[in-house]
Amino acid sequence: MKKVLFLIVILFFTFSIAGQSQSMGYSYKTALGVKVWDGGGISLKHFTGKNAVEGIAYFWSHGFRITGLYEIHGDIEGANGLKWYIGPGAHVGFYNNRYHYPSGSYTAIGIDGVLGLDYKFNGAPINLSLDWQPSFEFGDFSGFNGSWGGLGIRYTF
Repeated sequence: MKKVLFLIVILFFTFSIAGQSQSMGYSYKTALGVKVWDGGGISLKHFTGKNAVEGIAYFWSHGFRITGLYEIHGDIEGANGLKWYIGPGAHVGFYNNRYHYPSGSYTAIGIDGVLGLDYKFNGAPINLSLDWQPSFEFGDFSGFNGSWGGLGIRYTF
């Protein structure tokens, strides 16, 4: 129950700051690259005004997971090119692990949160991000998972 409450607090905080007016001045609109975690993923991030949407396709030895995130960005004063972000999201996962699951595989859906930092190099088409993506899955193997997130390395457009 504490884990569900934690995710609700993150979502409440996310939506409460979404209405705040911020001057962002981003130096890129879209970025495509990889996200390194306990496995790896392909990440596409696109700004829609001052906020962004990110799609991630994770691949690792026990399956495949597609995650969509809505990210609210904010400036960090005195640190040019560095932003913080927070937001809600959702995922669908296709898991295959016969050692942990009786049927050998299953599909799950869930909700996600994200909290991170985003840095755009001045004069270079490179973006780095570091984030944490706690999630809660529904279904036969439901529960909280705090081990998602990672280091994103992307080419910017």
